[in-house]
Amino acid sequence: MARFKRKSCITLVVLVLLVLIITVVLKALTPEDSLFSSPVGAEPDGKNEMQRENNNKPDRSKMNDSAQSEKDAELEAALRKFPPPNYYLHAFYYAWYGNPKFDGKYVHWDHPQLPHWDFKVAQGYPQGRHKPPDDIGSNFYPSLGAYSSRDPSIIEAHMQQLRSAAIGVIAVSWYPPNLNDDNGDPTDEFVPLLLEVAHKYHIKVVFHIEPYKGRDEVNMFTNVKYIIEKYGEHPAFFKYRTNTGKLLPLFYVYDSYLMNSEQWAKLLKHTESSSIRDSPYDAIFIALLVEEKHKRDILTAGFDGVYTYFATNGFSYGSTQRNWDSIKAFCEDNNLLFIPSVGPGYIDTNIRPWNFQNTRNRINGKYYETSLSAALQARPDFISITSFNEWHEGTQIEMAIPKTGPTVYLDYLPHKPAVYLEITHKWAVIFGGERRKWQE
Repeated sequence: MARFKRKSCITLVVLVLLVLIITVVLKALTPEDSLFSSPVGAEPDGKNEMQRENNNKPDRSKMNDSAQSEKDAELEAALRKFPPPNYYLHAFYYAWYGNPKFDGKYVHWDHPQLPHWDFKVAQGYPQGRHKPPDDIGSNFYPSLGAYSSRDPSIIEAHMQQLRSAAIGVIAVSWYPPNLNDDNGDPTDEFVPLLLEVAHKYHIKVVFHIEPYKGRDEVNMFTNVKYIIEKYGEHPAFFKYRTNTGKLLPLFYVYDSYLMNSEQWAKLLKHTESSSIRDSPYDAIFIALLVEEKHKRDILTAGFDGVYTYFATNGFSYGSTQRNWDSIKAFCEDNNLLFIPSVGPGYIDTNIRPWNFQNTRNRINGKYYETSLSAALQARPDFISITSFNEWHEGTQIEMAIPKTGPTVYLDYLPHKPAVYLEITHKWAVIFGGERRKWQE
């Protein structure tokens, strides 16, 4: 036993000495000799000389790393002040705004006043373009002014507002590269920046595919492939785990009814040779439900779910809240996702001056709360919000301010500019609690 103890002591002393020797050797190594140095060979003499000169200067990389670490720590501290994001709560997001500072001109804020289709009726209403920044194509005025969607500080402010509302996913309005809506510019080039800032705030991004010119089943496949190949590996790109265990992207398809169900079936049915199903570009495709007859069309087409988009209760069959229970039952019977869309109100008379019949008063937030309550009653798979910032149609929950000038604007008074973000946060928490109960 004594011999065993002596052997143990000798072994311990040898190990301690070995550790000390290794430590001394490692400290003597140059960075090029280090175990963690770059695999690239030694630099030419000129660069080595520059390196020796730079040894007397502050290490900027370390300073930058330190500054970045401080910024990361500040961001993490700021994020802890926000409620956790609810990834079952989606908000439609528009990145089509521009101003002279970032875009060389105003984009979308100068939206034209659209004439009524009846020439005689149209004669009774103003026409022409709005003239920002004081006169914009909206009945409300944003607290951030007539901003550019490309402005990094604006995206940052938007992500902060979204996180304060506990919104976990934004559905960005999307056109293929070099295409755009009638009043805007192409926006696809802006997506990488949006993804980067969204990721900082732990917000996910889905794509709301607009009815671009010439949309059909062939170029839909091409464009979905483009989105997934270009953005699909980004950590902010939203994916949803299906009942079968697949992790798939999700796409909202606006005005999906403009293509007939036979065309969609070529893309979305497993039985078709040109189908996107079971390919690397398979996804969850959500159709817009407008008329009741669209339910069967959507089923025949091979879609995976429906959403209702419009914030005007009663405007369409899909947006009429009393229909949501029966739509949910139809979706359950046919293994479809149901995503009702809720909004704080609707008014678009600064771009459609004749469209008073679709205006829905916000009633100081009561309209929004009623919509959220109706959506929750239907036990949806997700809830979508129309919208975060569709200012033209007055559906925004983004912060707005009172403003006086040549144009008379509505506002959120007597409440503060963040009132609709606060209401959203309240219902995001309720929705999260209800979802947990449904799963029990």
